[in-house]
Amino acid sequence: MGIPVNVDWSRWSVILLKPDCVRRGLTTEVLDWCSQLVTIIDRRIVIPTEDQVFAHYDDMLPLSDQLGRDVPAELRRIFIGNRVGVALGYGQDAAPRLRRIVGPTDPASAAATTVRGRYAKDSLDKAITEGRLVDNLIHTSDTTDVVERDFHIWYGPEHAHLLREPTHGGTR
Repeated sequence: MGIPVNVDWSRWSVILLKPDCVRRGLTTEVLDWCSQLVTIIDRRIVIPTEDQVFAHYDDMLPLSDQLGRDVPAELRRIFIGNRVGVALGYGQDAAPRLRRIVGPTDPASAAATTVRGRYAKDSLDKAITEGRLVDNLIHTSDTTDVVERDFHIWYGPEHAHLLREPTHGGTR
């Protein structure tokens, strides 16, 4: 069974709770924030494969020289063998609405009214000084255009049955 061709991806977002979020026991709290804006259709804990991580961060893989660190090695260190949370959110303009409550990539510049501002304990400056990528708890689909890609990476066609409008509570 493949992905239905008539999916309105503007109503969906994939939420990735990174290893630092899972390790600190914040998955429920962070998803509670997300559920204020979207209906959480599915949530699960997985141990990602290298293929999943590299597909998800394909835009960062060639940036080792620019970032001054071995990005593939850092992604392996952060993700491989570690648990992540994956959730599927549904609601009007899901991706852009969730991005607003996630906050900027650098948790140090995130307002306390965002997930990263409230819960993250790292900063981009600290990560750069230590030669690593920043721990910032969460990723959500950046835009509606990447939701389908994120769904394929983290769920795949075998979970296409999840892409149904909820019968109740899904109009957020």
